[in-house]
Amino acid sequence: MSGKISAGEPAWQPGGDTGLDAVTGAFSYSGRAITGQLLAGGRSVRTLTGHPERAPGESPVDVRPLDFTDPQGLRESLTGTTTLFNTYWVRFAHGRTDHELAVANSRALFAAAADAGVRRIVHVSITNPAADSPFPYFRGKAAVEEALQATGLPYSILRPAVLFGGDGVLLNNIAWLLRRLPVFAVGGRGDYRIRAIHVDDLARLAVDNGHVVPGERTLIGNAVIDAVGPERPTFRQLVTSIRDAVGSRARILPAPGPAVPALGRLLGLALHDVLLTRDEYGAMASGLADTPGPATGPTRISAWLEENGPELGRSYANELRRHF
Repeated sequence: MSGKISAGEPAWQPGGDTGLDAVTGAFSYSGRAITGQLLAGGRSVRTLTGHPERAPGESPVDVRPLDFTDPQGLRESLTGTTTLFNTYWVRFAHGRTDHELAVANSRALFAAAADAGVRRIVHVSITNPAADSPFPYFRGKAAVEEALQATGLPYSILRPAVLFGGDGVLLNNIAWLLRRLPVFAVGGRGDYRIRAIHVDDLARLAVDNGHVVPGERTLIGNAVIDAVGPERPTFRQLVTSIRDAVGSRARILPAPGPAVPALGRLLGLALHDVLLTRDEYGAMASGLADTPGPATGPTRISAWLEENGPELGRSYANELRRHF
């Protein structure tokens, strides 16, 4: 269904639009990029966030708590908003938070949006979600898509694989390791492909699918779109490009697949972080970070690395500190 739009009722019609949209996590990574696009387009933004302390001073964003245990509060926070842009998810299980809880929380959010009269939901999912996936992340994402579709609200589902740009974690931390280690291990032959999209391209795609500007174009029905860039390097090619971009002399060597998550755990203990889980490596090695469909974002990761390599990986981005 990638890139296809099914027939149905108009997702947005003139009249009744307050100019106010809701974004989950407006001060996080993709949420911040979407918020920037909305504000630049003259929209007002209300965020539902678990980290209200991250709001900058004099922020134009209306900040509300993202409390899944308070359905009434969620409804009140979403009342008066036209489109909900949802970036909420958890990368890995930590403490009491796991993918099953994230699915339940997402259902609560969508129910509140329906009750509040939200006109459309733009939801950030993942490439290749599947209810029968061996990986909880991809099973959970499939369950959330199903929950969204069951609300009856008009929707657009965007499916990115890997994001880059801004203060993204993955490429930055690969660069950080390449700057400091003499050897970088790649699981197997490293021939599994990575279809990345720039975070600003994802944001533009989200906003384009969130509203219809009268006289410009018509968006009808529901959309499921692979949010991917124009290049599909293998993982080994990507690591090599990062190494070259940052001027590293690290050797890139193959390693048995099961050894890669184990090495990641050891490094994570030293850094007090989670670098790579076994499921994340398994999904990537299984080809789930790739799709053969057309590009929906124009930025080439190779060109971006060439331009940003000198600054990439200068400091480490700690995932646990950011989210937990």
